[in-house]
Amino acid sequence: MSQVEKKAGLLRRTSSSKKPLKEKVVLMYDEIFAKEDPAKNNPRFWDELFLMKVNLEYLESKLESVDGEEVQRIQDNINSLFHHCVQALGEEHQIKVVNALQTLCALFRGVHQKNKSASGFDIINMLMGFDKAEQRMKDLMERLDSLLCGDGSESLKSLYELQYVRQNTILEYVMINSIFEAILQILSDVSSRGQHGYDAVVLLALLVNYRKYESVNPYIVKLSIVDDEPTLDGMGMVVHHALTEYNRQYKDKEEENQGGFFSTLTSMVGSMFIADADEKLSVQTNEAILLALYEAVHLNRNFITVLAQSHPEIDIPTTPTTPTPTTPTTPLGTTPPSLDMMNNPELPLDPNLQTSNLLITFLKYASIVMQDTKDEHRLNSARLCLIILTCIAEDQYADAFLHDDNMNFRVNLHKMPMRHRKKAVDKNIPSRPLVCAVLDLMVEFIVTHMMKDFPMDLYLRCVQIIHKLLCYQKKCRIRLHYTWRELWSALINLLKFLLSNETTLLVVNLFNMFITYGDTFLPTSNSYDELYYEIVRMHQVFDNLYCMVLRVSTNTGQWKEAASKVTHALVNVRAIINHFNPKIESYAAVNHISQLSEEQVRSISLNVRKNVSLNTLSQDILLKEFSTIS
Repeated sequence: MSQVEKKAGLLRRTSSSKKPLKEKVVLMYDEIFAKEDPAKNNPRFWDELFLMKVNLEYLESKLESVDGEEVQRIQDNINSLFHHCVQALGEEHQIKVVNALQTLCALFRGVHQKNKSASGFDIINMLMGFDKAEQRMKDLMERLDSLLCGDGSESLKSLYELQYVRQNTILEYVMINSIFEAILQILSDVSSRGQHGYDAVVLLALLVNYRKYESVNPYIVKLSIVDDEPTLDGMGMVVHHALTEYNRQYKDKEEENQGGFFSTLTSMVGSMFIADADEKLSVQTNEAILLALYEAVHLNRNFITVLAQSHPEIDIPTTPTTPTPTTPTTPLGTTPPSLDMMNNPELPLDPNLQTSNLLITFLKYASIVMQDTKDEHRLNSARLCLIILTCIAEDQYADAFLHDDNMNFRVNLHKMPMRHRKKAVDKNIPSRPLVCAVLDLMVEFIVTHMMKDFPMDLYLRCVQIIHKLLCYQKKCRIRLHYTWRELWSALINLLKFLLSNETTLLVVNLFNMFITYGDTFLPTSNSYDELYYEIVRMHQVFDNLYCMVLRVSTNTGQWKEAASKVTHALVNVRAIINHFNPKIESYAAVNHISQLSEEQVRSISLNVRKNVSLNTLSQDILLKEFSTIS
């Protein structure tokens, strides 16, 4: 029996030597790429074309193969094809609509591939002609919006969303003919959101960022004033489930690498080469969703409330969803969430289930992304995470629910494997306000990224986030029960590593906040003992820093002013060291002890505070220090 093979529109019988036959749709494409008008001899040419199954491969390859002279020769026919595609979108016959959309996809892709080096105006001219471009794009937007907002086939809507962002010049017309309301309608409707929410959110993020600093972007203005609760909830749900899917994939891969004898042996060997071991757990990040989350948090204050909405923490099923034929295979970490999760905003609450929210999911995502910043791609992802956290820390409402004692959660952050510590297995994580998880994430980043290629800008953002949270605690006199000692230890270790005086100033200012205003937000007086102990224990770090900045500040150079600021900022820290060190050394000498324990050092601090109040002690220390300096 002979076999029939189909490739690029050619039909041939392997047992025959006859000339290969072509599909009828391919023959019609060839007529379009001829000089003559294809409808001249066949008035029903365009009606017949859209009744036939599209051959995407052949049409795209044909567009790419034509040279410059041929483009000029067939431009009228290409313009006519585009025009009739737009007209066919208004047909009631669903087959025509589907074929017209697929033909448009092929046109956009083929022309774009052909003209990658050409200007956008050449592409516009080739597709629809300069003189008719505005009207053609207006008609296209109107018909596509009707399809998107209507009750038509879901596959049609998927094809529609693929039309955008093919070429920047096309987006100029999308700016003029806004599709913002159609996107909001998808996000507010449960059924549409389940099918197209992910694509809609990504599309919105891209439209918001199109020439945002060059001209007035209508999508920025419209997004900033959205106050419709179902729409904002829908957007948050899409982002939440996309991040949850990433977290689940990472967790599955992590467990896969930890299971079995071979994996254990590999882990033992890999621990000698930490960089290689980490690389195995790398999964591709989802910057598109991160960008959408940033724009929502940054532009719309109403979206802040979505971050705190609680719901049961349920893992997304691992059953893969079948992708639509027109959607390319998505890499790990960028897979849209499952439809079942998107279609069920309300889930039954089980008292045994841990509750979660979008912010918790984002913190877990950030803890994964921020582990590895060695290549530019992951570095940018970590930077975007920290920018989002900065926006959150700057918002008063967000700060309020971050510090709310009535909103406690268990947040299991992912931690980087390091030589000097075992991988943490936090089975009994305490339930705490969410600000504790944010501080944990910042401490983890500080401790794990002191490397040769020091990510200075990320550390600056990290320290700024801590500073903003402390300012809120000071302002509202919130005494947060947190393991401050871990933060102080991380900051001191950071001081050892820093080379930039400007960044050093930020870190020293954090210690000044704890010393000067700690009585307004530290939970107990024992916290002050721990603070003083850490400062005195690591006094050599501050002494070395002071010697360095003093030397720089007394010489001429670009760092003189910055070094002077650090010198003055160190007054409080040096006052504590100079006040307690003599007493500690005297105690050690009298008792013939070469090295004091933590309890002994803290007892000395306690004895000092018995007769002098903390504020009086601080003021007395500062007065003595200022008099010494002057």
